[in-house]
Amino acid sequence: MKIDPRSPADLSAQIAQAIRDAIVSGRLIVDERLPSESELADQFQVSRPTVREALKRLAAQSLIRTQRGASGGAFVNRLNFEDAYSQQITTSTLLLSMNAVSFDTACEARYALERACASLSAQRRTADQLATMRAEIFRQAQPGLTDEAFCASDVAFHRALVDGAGNPVLSYQLAGAVEAMQPLMNMITFGARSREEIISLHTDIADALEARDAATVDAALIKLESYTRQLAQDVAEQRRRPA
Repeated sequence: MKIDPRSPADLSAQIAQAIRDAIVSGRLIVDERLPSESELADQFQVSRPTVREALKRLAAQSLIRTQRGASGGAFVNRLNFEDAYSQQITTSTLLLSMNAVSFDTACEARYALERACASLSAQRRTADQLATMRAEIFRQAQPGLTDEAFCASDVAFHRALVDGAGNPVLSYQLAGAVEAMQPLMNMITFGARSREEIISLHTDIADALEARDAATVDAALIKLESYTRQLAQDVAEQRRRPA
């Protein structure tokens, strides 16, 4: 593992990247103990605080874990898909907001990805996942439910649909679409949309999943996308009208 001291990149970031590359390539394996801070400092020719900062970066990404005691130290962590969800969601949210991605672009991406899960979810969804969707539909119909709570329930419903595909890679990739894109879309449209319409479409999806009818799930998602796009257009037109 090497770094370039002449590079303008932060030294701790270079060290973190070098260790990350070693983990990804398999040169450092799961549960392997990393050299001590002093050994890493000697290896990279940097101070121990610089090494400590690099290890903090890796720990924040769940790539390593630290243990105290005589047999302690920093160890390569086994990164689970669930552990990486929050990073995926944060990154997707930042990319959408910082790059001013249009509503239509985000909507197109989200539903294209979600529809890719429809047939798999119809085949593989569990009774628990279906029960989660039914529970969220019931929750959405409760009088007095706040807009924020309705949006959170909406996300939970679609998260169960995606997870029903039984594919952790898809669930990870769609974490950004469902839990980053969807809340942003909800913020734009929640004041204009009909809860009854959303609940009706959610019910159609749950009924079709229960019947393992992939075509009807797909058709309901197409209707939901169309309804969402129309809401956004209506909101945009209303904002353009003179006061």
